[in-house]
Amino acid sequence: MEAIEDMRNKRVVVAVDEGEESMEALSWCLTNLLTQFTCATSLLLLYVKPPPPVYSTLDPTGYFFAGDDAIADMKKYGSELANSVMNKAESICRKFNTSIKVEKKVGCGEAKDVICAAVENLKADILVMGNHDYGFFKRALVGSVSEYCAKHVKCPVVVVKTPKTIISSR
Repeated sequence: MEAIEDMRNKRVVVAVDEGEESMEALSWCLTNLLTQFTCATSLLLLYVKPPPPVYSTLDPTGYFFAGDDAIADMKKYGSELANSVMNKAESICRKFNTSIKVEKKVGCGEAKDVICAAVENLKADILVMGNHDYGFFKRALVGSVSEYCAKHVKCPVVVVKTPKTIISSR
């Protein structure tokens, strides 16, 4: 009885972003993972907006270069992008016609830090992420969010690699 109860309280977090890789990871999760947890109570879609740019209203010569309108436009764009990503993710969930409860969370900051903190705070049972498959040099410069999360979160992490045919068909 305890094992059945344990299955009903699973919290699966899927990190989503603008890339096809994260949507492929979500599809994989719905197809392969959540069929294992038919009694799972929640699938949490997590999107992380980039941190706001560090700016000064004065350029080095002392002239104003960015006003409140520019900052408001950046915030509006970030919100629209978050809505677009979440709408796309919800559309994928609807295609699977699942009865699993879907929640949405949007964070802001460095993706690796926000994802790790969210997984901890939400007491996630598993984290599912896509892999952008950066080459060595880009990964060395930018870092791998999925690699960082796999090392730092306390729950299992599934990193879904996108088949090359999907990437090349873009």
